Amino acid sequence: MAQLAGVGATWYTWLEQGRDVRASFDVLDAISRALGLTPAERTHLIRLGRGEEAPPCKPPPERVSPTVRRLIENLGPSPAYVIGRRWDYLAWNRAACAVFGDFSSVPRAARNHLWLMFMDPARRELLSSWEHSSRLAVAKFRADSAQHIGDPTFDELIQSLRQASPEFCKAWKRHEVARSGEGRKRIEHPVAGTLHFEHAVFNPVEAPEQRLILYTPVADTDTREKLAELLESEVESVDLALVG
Repeated sequence: MAQLAGVGATWYTWLEQGRDVRASFDVLDAISRALGLTPAERTHLIRLGRGEEAPPCKPPPERVSPTVRRLIENLGPSPAYVIGRRWDYLAWNRAACAVFGDFSSVPRAARNHLWLMFMDPARRELLSSWEHSSRLAVAKFRADSAQHIGDPTFDELIQSLRQASPEFCKAWKRHEVARSGEGRKRIEHPVAGTLHFEHAVFNPVEAPEQRLILYTPVADTDTREKLAELLESEVESVDLALVG
């Protein structure tokens, strides 16, 4: 364990024996990482080791693997995107932009699924049953946030939404929890009209806190044809812009 944490074996033994040694925050952080502690367990360890509250633990930046990026890029007319532990958008494909809007045009600080659901009027108009969808989304996010107690990035997002959105504040106070899974969604697109999708959620083994959300047009609807027209018009717009 001392080797994994990068500390001396003798010093680590003294620490385990409860001798009067005062470990630094960095050392206790290294031990908590070596032990695979949760944020709550890390806080408890630092309180035991130093007798004071632990400073906020900043999570490492999230990265989507090149393999997953290529996967969603090659899905063609099936909208897909990847969200991270805090529901920040990490990757997406052309079909997702055609349906939900250009993710890259959204400022990075606002490029979050929950934030856009409550704060972006265009995103709100897409959902045929926004009240139900937003309430369910908050319940799912609450379940996720419970696994990241003490994470300052979660606290920042929740407080910002509570201050900016009365609807979010009302839904958050319900203390409801739910789990992600398969379902259907009807999108009221401003150009293509009504689109019907089935959607499912997948967790990459190498990054289990990330979620790949995949949409596929519902059979016996004209969604596939409408989506193909959207993608074609997007290509034509790019070609005209290049010629201009």
